[in-house]
Amino acid sequence: MSVRVTGKHMDIGDSFRSRITGQINDAIAKYFDGGFSSQVLVEKSGARFSADCKIHLDSGANLHAEGKANDPQVAFESAFERIEKRLRRYKRKLRDHHHGENRAAAMEIPYTVIEAGSEEEEEVAENFAPAIVAETTKKLATMTVATAVMALDMTDEPLMLFRKPGSDELNIVYRRNDGNIGWIDSANIKG
Repeated sequence: MSVRVTGKHMDIGDSFRSRITGQINDAIAKYFDGGFSSQVLVEKSGARFSADCKIHLDSGANLHAEGKANDPQVAFESAFERIEKRLRRYKRKLRDHHHGENRAAAMEIPYTVIEAGSEEEEEVAENFAPAIVAETTKKLATMTVATAVMALDMTDEPLMLFRKPGSDELNIVYRRNDGNIGWIDSANIKG
């Protein structure tokens, strides 16, 4: 059980650091017995502060939340409230699906991060090739749509790629601009 607290462009201070560590430890202990690792980054950007909280549970779940405010403590509280809400939802979902009928069997898929082009350039050169920043693999899990929505809700990722049980078809759940969650089932795509 480790909590790493860092400040970017600011000094966190022992009091604030111990408060962050205590709140995260208390929240995890309230909902889970197992171990975890956590990172909290509090960053000053101009007159605003942002807090980025990431928690990895030994069960394999990853939670992520961000908070922004004019005060670093308020920014952390905002992110912490979202993390605690996600912990509570995850605990409830585990309790409701305790029998493991939706256990995820995962396969590895290639994952590449490509550098974004500059928005300032008006024309793209004919020989332009974006730089590959990282090449790795990610797990493609088999899960129900409800479980995928829960997994998407626990992170701030824009989409979740998965397979439904009993099918090799790819499915995507994603965050829509209106705040709702969309679902694309490739089995229903005609063409």
